[in-house]
Amino acid sequence: MTLAFLRVALLAVSLALDVFAVSIGVGVRGVPAGAKFRIGAAFAAAEVSMNLIGAGLGALAGKMLGDVAGYLGFAALVGVGTYMVIETLRESDGQFDLSRGFGLFVASLSISLDSLGVGFSIVYIGVPLPITLTAIAVASIAATTLGLAFGRVLGKRAEERAGIIGGVALIATGLLFAALKYFKIG
Repeated sequence: MTLAFLRVALLAVSLALDVFAVSIGVGVRGVPAGAKFRIGAAFAAAEVSMNLIGAGLGALAGKMLGDVAGYLGFAALVGVGTYMVIETLRESDGQFDLSRGFGLFVASLSISLDSLGVGFSIVYIGVPLPITLTAIAVASIAATTLGLAFGRVLGKRAEERAGIIGGVALIATGLLFAALKYFKIG
């Protein structure tokens, strides 16, 4: 049983890595204190929901959609990052805000699509589903908190180019995770 719990911990941490990376990109622009809870809750809810949906859809759909779902999520990260860079270079007042509304929805969806694929096999790791989902939620909230804090520090140093740095971070994250998935690393 200890091995199963170790698998849960590794799964939760691995799913939290993209949450951490996106949180850095969001935090670079600076996030009000009240928004941190909203972002953490949204990211955790997206991760847990996609795992539940994946578990509900079953193994057959997992084989057809599992790999594609991760790549769609990575493509969404690249798209959001590209949009952030373009908007920053335009120096527009209406910046794409990843801390609320549609921006938060897109960010949450982009980080959780890989969880859809994971959800297909989550029931087979030997740990009750509520425990597994709780571990995923806790890891996601911790990764969000750390990522926002790190992004805030980076953003204060970068000032006017924070949107570019955050966008490039999201683009790099999407491309890196797609390459790791393609080459089956990690």
